Amino acid sequence: MYNEIYNMTMPEKVEALTRALVSINSINGTIGEVEVANFVKETLLSFPYFQQNPSQVWEQPVPNDILGRKNIFALVKGKTETKDTIIYHSHLDTVGIEDYSNMKKDAMNPDALEDFFKMYEFDKDVQKDAQSGEWLFGRGAVDMQSGIAIHIANVLHFSEHPEELTGNILLMVNPDEESQHKGVISAIAELNRLKEEQGLSYTVAINDDFITPLYDNDPHRYIYTGAAGKLLPSFYIYGREAHVGETLSGIDPNFIAAEITRRVHNNLDLAENIDGELVLPPSCLYQRDTKEFYNVQTATSSYLYFNYFVYKATTKEVMDKLTAVAFEACRETEHVLFKHYNDFLMRTGLPPKTLSWNIEVTSLADYVDELEKMGINTAERMKKVLNENENLEPRMLCFKIVEALQELDPNKKPRVIIFFAPPYLPHNYLNQDNERDANLENALKEVLEEVEKETDEKFALKKFFPYLADGSFLSLHETDEDILSLLNNFPEWESIYPLPIKDIRNLNIPSINIGVYGKDAHKWTERVYKPYTFGVLPGLLRDVTLKLFKKNEGVFTR
Repeated sequence: MYNEIYNMTMPEKVEALTRALVSINSINGTIGEVEVANFVKETLLSFPYFQQNPSQVWEQPVPNDILGRKNIFALVKGKTETKDTIIYHSHLDTVGIEDYSNMKKDAMNPDALEDFFKMYEFDKDVQKDAQSGEWLFGRGAVDMQSGIAIHIANVLHFSEHPEELTGNILLMVNPDEESQHKGVISAIAELNRLKEEQGLSYTVAINDDFITPLYDNDPHRYIYTGAAGKLLPSFYIYGREAHVGETLSGIDPNFIAAEITRRVHNNLDLAENIDGELVLPPSCLYQRDTKEFYNVQTATSSYLYFNYFVYKATTKEVMDKLTAVAFEACRETEHVLFKHYNDFLMRTGLPPKTLSWNIEVTSLADYVDELEKMGINTAERMKKVLNENENLEPRMLCFKIVEALQELDPNKKPRVIIFFAPPYLPHNYLNQDNERDANLENALKEVLEEVEKETDEKFALKKFFPYLADGSFLSLHETDEDILSLLNNFPEWESIYPLPIKDIRNLNIPSINIGVYGKDAHKWTERVYKPYTFGVLPGLLRDVTLKLFKKNEGVFTR
């Protein structure tokens, strides 16, 4: 690849690399992720610097991965002996191409897509962009093969000009960002190994995941100094089944699930309120009962889970909020069911049955404590379910474990058990009370002001990247108490989602996102804006890099 690009300008290099990366089928969960990793590694090894230092490009397999996916690393050392290191990182996988429909065959062909969209009159904005020639289309064009391309091009630049560097550049390219984040999670061990064996001191990690307009005619290029976290709060709902001819005597778990969903889904009162930030409310991702086939019995139980972004809130705070919401939902359900039953008795004149309408609400941790006090061995039951369902989808496996614990209740009480399922992403943000973080943000602001004057671009600095990103896994702000609230309410954490909490704490790397600019990520109209992404962004990233190295020397000159 080096022979194809070495004589090109920087924008030409980035575009050529982007096109080459887009052309590889890199869909998450396919062998394409391995093919992209191989291309990245081969490209790096074609650079003269790495031909002289081949050991400074290496791969790290993702443990126990049936596809053989791997992380790719490359280290460019500065002109002087220093441990200060800036991480450039990107993810190499993309979402699928089903949305391209009859254009699937061209989903990774930017030129064919541009020709198609030039004539596409159903979306005038897309058509206008295609006709301008300033946008590059294709799956992964903006999310985020162009990001990998920029980091590779800048690694090439610094490998040819190491005299500019007063620190080291570590490139890290990871698979599986679009799903379980197995790539970056496995990379934590490698980053700690480099820290211990080579003494690397990580100044910051710079991701260049995509940024996009937040409203029509939005002129800003958003720079983010942190990444939002994510929880997947889950509700196992156990009711009281009934024959379809006696439903008024039952407690339908679907009814409870619907009431919880009504109170949680897109409820901004449950979202954090952080001035100037795009903070998203929780949203329902899954709701269904456990019936597997048709019959005339109401459902016994239901499964429900939500996507819940966290910015500064702790896991314990989220659990407390949702427990309160579930309690209110169950009290409302009890009231409605009791009223319906009594109205039915009044109409029919039938005598009442002795029925309880009470629905218990509990966290998994509290329910396990309750069972243990009865002398029940919950750990043994959980391990048994885990061993019998090793290949089950992780979220369903969590539900199966909680369901098995519910079955241990000798009283078969209707109840809602709240727990957490994978994935969990920590939130990673700069703390202005921390001198390191404050200096980092000030240095970033200085560079943005300078680049604004030179390019007429308009930047806006924000705290939290509004989408999920691998940078979340590089630092941990939660206290030990907060983490316990997560671990104690997460079924079989060590087996299902063994996140190396201590190793993340040991890294404590700030993560900023200075991203490629485009539109419609995860849509068939996905496209990256070439003038900014290929023309401005590579230089901006180099300027930030050099400024931050100078910052570590206590000098704030460009």
